[in-house]
Amino acid sequence: MADEQVPAPPPRRQIKDSRQLRALAHPLRLALLQYLMAVGPRTASECAAEVGSSASNISWHLRHLAQYGLVEPTDATDQRERPWRAAQVGLDFGTLSTDPATMAEQDAYIAAGIAEEDQLTRRFLARRDTLDPEWLDTARLDNYVLRATPQEVRELGERISDLLRPYLATVRDDPPEDAALAYAGLRLFPRLDAAGRTE
Repeated sequence: MADEQVPAPPPRRQIKDSRQLRALAHPLRLALLQYLMAVGPRTASECAAEVGSSASNISWHLRHLAQYGLVEPTDATDQRERPWRAAQVGLDFGTLSTDPATMAEQDAYIAAGIAEEDQLTRRFLARRDTLDPEWLDTARLDNYVLRATPQEVRELGERISDLLRPYLATVRDDPPEDAALAYAGLRLFPRLDAAGRTE
């Protein structure tokens, strides 16, 4: 891949509207949106099976997400159910706020995201005995404590994002035949001690 020119994927969707943030803070809606961003268009029934809900409930949540431009219907392959797709390939809600109202909305969204990441991790660990051993050899659950300035952490986060974005599932053209969906999560923040101080 080093010599191959990979086109840049579309930018992540900026989430600055508090109503969009509140819509995404619902754990089921966030799981639903992340599923559509990972796999592409799916019907409400297919989404329901993935996130553990009923098709009618998922239809309601899809319409709710559509009100904020986060999902959109696509052309149906039959007349019974129409598929939906994510209207973006990633989300960015910007800088963490210290405004109490915005903090509450961001915290709810972040909590929903952490819960979804935790569920995906636990699902992988619980079913690892069914996976191709090559996936087990390549899976990473690493933790690091860095010593860096805020600017260095910002640059590191941007570099990691630039490395990952060409592999985004719904926009990657011509992946190898044995490519499968792989999850990558990233958290970069100051490590605080029990008293809330950095060292």
